[in-house]
Amino acid sequence: MEHTGQIVFIFLKHYGYWLMLPLMIIEGPIATIFAAMLASLGAFNVWIVLVFSIAGDMIGDMLLYGAGYKWGMGFVHGFGKYLGITENVVLKMEKYFEKHGGKTIFAVKSTTGLCWATFAAAGVVKMNFKKFVKYSFYGGIVWSGFLVAMGYFYGYLWKEIKQYISWVGWIVFVVALVSFAVITLYKRKKSKGFLE
Repeated sequence: MEHTGQIVFIFLKHYGYWLMLPLMIIEGPIATIFAAMLASLGAFNVWIVLVFSIAGDMIGDMLLYGAGYKWGMGFVHGFGKYLGITENVVLKMEKYFEKHGGKTIFAVKSTTGLCWATFAAAGVVKMNFKKFVKYSFYGGIVWSGFLVAMGYFYGYLWKEIKQYISWVGWIVFVVALVSFAVITLYKRKKSKGFLE
């Protein structure tokens, strides 16, 4: 089992960067946490993980913005509903854009679970693209920085404790998953309050 783990580790060390960015576009938080854990174990450069995390996150943001900009409510009623983007949420988000614009992008990205709906809504209301990218970047630094720090810390724990307990990797893995679940639930709770 340990030999298989070493083979996987070596493979990721050599080819992991090619997989990292696409995975971070699709599912940024989980990919970022585990890439940062692997960086702590020596597979990746932690600064490259951070840059890829921010870039992957922003590419996803811009794709949603572009879909909202081009297809408007048609995107929301069509494909958007499968992503949890509803007309009701988009209309509520529009009100925030009218008053706060870029601050809304930053606040949502770094504190709530409304990212997909927010970025689609920004496109629907034709928010200035440069402003959108700027605040998406600022929010991405906060969010990705937090995820990378958390993943790196769990990787450090794994490395240090593994010297004494061989199966500790599984415990750290579970703790990382639970931490992510707690953060996700917290963000969803914040997102509900954000729209009240």
